[in-house]
Amino acid sequence: MAPRWAPPAGLVLLMLLLAPAAVRGDKPLRGGPSGAGAESEASSAVFPLYGDVYPHGLYYVAMNIGNPPRPYFLDVDTGSDLTWLQCDAPCVSCNKVPHPLYRPTKNKLVPCVDQLCASLHGGLNGRHKCDSPHQQCDYEIRYADQGSSIGVLVSDSFALRLANTSAVHPSLAFGCGYDQQVGSSSEVSPTDGVLGLGSGSISLLSQLKQHGITKNVVGHCLSLRGGGFLFFGDDLVPYSRATWAPMARSAFRNYYSPGSASLYFGGRSLGVRPMEVVFDSGSSFTYFAAQPYQALVTALKGGLSRTLKEASDPSLPLCWKGKKPFKSVLDVKKEFKSLVLSFSNGKKAFMEIPPENYLIVTKYGNACLGILNGSEVGLKDLNILGDVTMQDQMVIYDNERGQIGWIRAPCDRIPNDNTIDGFEEGYCWPQFPGIIGLPNQDCPAYYRSNKA
Repeated sequence: MAPRWAPPAGLVLLMLLLAPAAVRGDKPLRGGPSGAGAESEASSAVFPLYGDVYPHGLYYVAMNIGNPPRPYFLDVDTGSDLTWLQCDAPCVSCNKVPHPLYRPTKNKLVPCVDQLCASLHGGLNGRHKCDSPHQQCDYEIRYADQGSSIGVLVSDSFALRLANTSAVHPSLAFGCGYDQQVGSSSEVSPTDGVLGLGSGSISLLSQLKQHGITKNVVGHCLSLRGGGFLFFGDDLVPYSRATWAPMARSAFRNYYSPGSASLYFGGRSLGVRPMEVVFDSGSSFTYFAAQPYQALVTALKGGLSRTLKEASDPSLPLCWKGKKPFKSVLDVKKEFKSLVLSFSNGKKAFMEIPPENYLIVTKYGNACLGILNGSEVGLKDLNILGDVTMQDQMVIYDNERGQIGWIRAPCDRIPNDNTIDGFEEGYCWPQFPGIIGLPNQDCPAYYRSNKA
């Protein structure tokens, strides 16, 4: 659902860092004999993430694009397919961005007759028509938060360093956006554009797969303390330990969805009909449709102690204050209970959402609900799990096997040196054995202390 650009709080130009990916013992063997084609040679790439849910409102990655390569900050968005940069084509309407605007050349334009152009138009509006073989590939993309980008499809080099130590520079198609309606044009945006990681043919992930560079697998780990990491390929995927659910065909565009889920709060069902859920790293907050949202708010208010009082806060609609200002979620989480989503589209596919995954402590010292009423912003029955809920979880979108996975992890540790440092210590089961039929097991000591 990007772009949801927010004003920055002092950006530092960060050069792209690439850490080598780990090789896990529980990763399925690649098909075919060694060296028997691009499939067996596919590697992985890991990228550090920057940003946070609050106060920045997004997580972004640095990508080196062009020849010579130049760094650009891209909003990580699994809720859309097209990657695009604000660009000087010339620019009709552009925000102020961290880096000089990308400048295309005529030989970089993707023609309308190209298959990628047809795929892009098919994913956006279902219509694709070319009046001339030499016509450029124009696009207009609109987001759920009413933002938009108009531009032209171009192709240029992306500099990537892979886990097998090789450096590659594939030419990938992306949008050159010269007319944006996002955020405030008077403020500096924290990013130069959007990194579209959806499942469509135009996404960078699909293109890397076509080049034989990585598998069509992407994952992210968003740290509660800011930052985290993003990876392409399957070398990091903990297949035997993660919770998996088959990807469901969402009624809402090409979102990643594990299907419908029942909603529990404090171990009890909230009594709402199963809700279709989609994962969207392009949304800062989580959005529930009107019925589950109202049921959750009622349950929350009914279970709070008298030490918490509702407070007015410009940051979010529903907030509480204590006897003294809160410094972090850890100061208030004991006053709240966990949510659990029980997905019917998978065997024991449960996701625990503890208080730190739905509360935000603002600069005013209040604890605010980071789950919003989607019907009030035009989302109707769409239920979005945004960044706030996916913090300190590795979330994997495995397009090779058509499944979505998640597992608790300390996301502020970027994997390197053929280990997932701290990953095993960071893993813990959900805390509702009565619902999920699993032993009640506390998070290991490292994970608890890491959040303190």
